[in-house]
Amino acid sequence: MTIRTIVAKWRSYEPELRSVLRIMAGFMFMLSGTTKLFAFPSAGHHGGTVELFSQMGLAGVLETFGGFLLMIGLFTRPVAFLVAGEMAVAYFQAHLPRSFWPTVNGGVTAALYCFIWLYFSAAGAGPWSIDARLRRRG
Repeated sequence: MTIRTIVAKWRSYEPELRSVLRIMAGFMFMLSGTTKLFAFPSAGHHGGTVELFSQMGLAGVLETFGGFLLMIGLFTRPVAFLVAGEMAVAYFQAHLPRSFWPTVNGGVTAALYCFIWLYFSAAGAGPWSIDARLRRRG
């Protein structure tokens, strides 16, 4: 097997690896929301839950339910676009005022999620998703 065939074989796994990235990122994003709303799996940096009818409460709802929808790959493009926007707001509102540098201002996670979800809003969910299953049936 040559390097060229190995590279070609690896590239052929792109759709499945896109699904794996979506599933794992959606799961971790959902955990961020459940931490805010339910103090699960930990109490988070607030020491408990956030007020539901607050900006952090809205973030918790978007992260919990948006993360779940992204994890299962349902309505991936619009949900990803919505939560990419949420993460952009989070970054510019909460992190950027502290410092220009994401590693200094604590905004690495928000910035990465913003661009990951922006990518999925354009690329779609991949083959291991409810979106793909619905397309095959319809």
